[in-house]
Amino acid sequence: MGSKNTAGSRTRSSLSIFVVVGLCCFFYILGAWQKSGFGKGDSIAVEITKQSDCSILSNLSFETHHNDESEIVDSSEPKTKVFEPCDDRYTDYSPCQDQDRAMKFSRDYMIYRERHCPTDDEKLYCLIPAPKGYVTPFSWPKSRDYVHYANVPNKHLAVEKAGQNWVQFQGDVLKFPGGGTMFPHGADAYIDELASVIPIADGTVRTALDTGCGVASWGAYLLKRNVLAMSFAPRDNHEAQVQFALERGVPAVIGVLGSIHLPYPSRAFDMAQCSRCLIPWTSNDGTYLMEVDRVLRPGGYWILSGPPINWKTYYQTWKRSKEELQKEQNALEELAESLCWEKKYEKGDIAIWRKKVNSDSCKRKSTNFCEPADYDDVWYKKMNTCITPYPEVTSPDEVAGGELKKFPARLLAVPPRVVKGLVPGVTVESYQEDNRLWKKHVNAYKRINKLIGSGRYRNMMDMNAGLGGFAAALESSKSWVMNVVPNIAEKNTLGVIYERGLIGIYHDWCEAFSTYPRTYDLIHASGLFSLYKNKCKLEDILLEMDRILRPEGAVIFRDDVDVLNKVRKVVKGMRWDTRMLDHEDGPLVPEKILVAVKQYWVGGGSNSTSSE
Repeated sequence: MGSKNTAGSRTRSSLSIFVVVGLCCFFYILGAWQKSGFGKGDSIAVEITKQSDCSILSNLSFETHHNDESEIVDSSEPKTKVFEPCDDRYTDYSPCQDQDRAMKFSRDYMIYRERHCPTDDEKLYCLIPAPKGYVTPFSWPKSRDYVHYANVPNKHLAVEKAGQNWVQFQGDVLKFPGGGTMFPHGADAYIDELASVIPIADGTVRTALDTGCGVASWGAYLLKRNVLAMSFAPRDNHEAQVQFALERGVPAVIGVLGSIHLPYPSRAFDMAQCSRCLIPWTSNDGTYLMEVDRVLRPGGYWILSGPPINWKTYYQTWKRSKEELQKEQNALEELAESLCWEKKYEKGDIAIWRKKVNSDSCKRKSTNFCEPADYDDVWYKKMNTCITPYPEVTSPDEVAGGELKKFPARLLAVPPRVVKGLVPGVTVESYQEDNRLWKKHVNAYKRINKLIGSGRYRNMMDMNAGLGGFAAALESSKSWVMNVVPNIAEKNTLGVIYERGLIGIYHDWCEAFSTYPRTYDLIHASGLFSLYKNKCKLEDILLEMDRILRPEGAVIFRDDVDVLNKVRKVVKGMRWDTRMLDHEDGPLVPEKILVAVKQYWVGGGSNSTSSE
């Protein structure tokens, strides 16, 4: 009996030491990063630190410095693989939209502008350099109008679109006056005209899609009206347009309406527009407009400004015949009617249609409906010439798929997809619990890094977004979150995210993301590496994170401790500084938090690549 008591005493003693040391490390790090503001935790940390020996490395600094860091990794860690800088010619490298690779594919249906990713033996296992002179972007809202030329040293659009006020070169900055091909008086005036028809001001319209966005001035100016636009454009001869949009702090991705579905769920957007986007809407039996219809929610609006609208005024400028343009507009009108869209407005250069709230009042001539499996299972899936049917309703006035509350109430209201049980395993109760959990997690993140929520991190990404709880807890006009739902995720939750008034995209993290380098200020990855275990190489995902993260940007990992130890070992060779923290509920929880900051360094001609 005595020996058992002794053993039990030793166990309790060991456990106490473990907990004290864990708390020591936790409070010491938080106290050092925060200095004060952690309530009573600061005084507790000081007292425990006096009593215990914690091996704590120097503090992470989240502030910007712009010092050229020459060291990649501590020489005392010889086993860590060091990733060298890529050659400077890869400064703007977008692996799956590489121009040389694109030209090998068919030009039919814009296939060559779609995603074509490198094989494993073509991948670059090196660090993409920032251009020499790179500095932290201007803070929002100044960034909407000004971008440092050193960050995106490209004058092509300033010359080619000089008469259309897309962008102007002014010394060491590029100015974005808010113009566009179809809104010469500025995006604000254009949006004002739309708002005379579309309920933009009252929160009814929250999510928008801009097809062929240019530099995304439409999305940029919608933000002050609390409308969040997902903008996309191909990487073509206007190659910096999406890069400019993200540098400005506006959501955008490289993308095109081609042969495969857009990477968004059905019934996602409240509003979509084409402002001289040059998409041939009536070609290919109307497939492209059918795809817009798939992602447009019942009751949503579609805006077209550009050919063939107002063809009587522009037919000579467009160098097309009256007969051809009139035929095109007639075909467009018939196609819109077959989709159950009603024209609400046409004046000057702008036409607006509204998708009816359900199919009860539709007068369809076509019964060519898509199969149910096609609605949301879209990653790399070919588009078919078929119409996505409305969800069924029980009354003539019911909004198919469920009515949404106006934003911001919509952010935390239970989404219709959850209420209707359309996401297996997600209930009203589990949705509400998820919100509570992420509010707690985000509060912990803000204690760790006080710059979160300050405006320092404008462009954020959640790599494994789940129900969008991280983004919802951070919702602010100072930032936005790209919610990524991996195509291998157990639950397809992206429709729920859009019903909350947030934006996101499907993606496979074994491949590069559809964006330029240095486009995100903060990246969040919760459970991502456990999800992708045995799917692809850890370093592939981490190098992609490094590519899209801005210098001195931050990363927050949340995962099992064993997984994070492997992550930490890889990023030691990537010019990242890291710290491991305990879970909010204490050191005995196996899930940990790994926080990282990417060091500032730039190219300059002396870099070499390990993958030529």
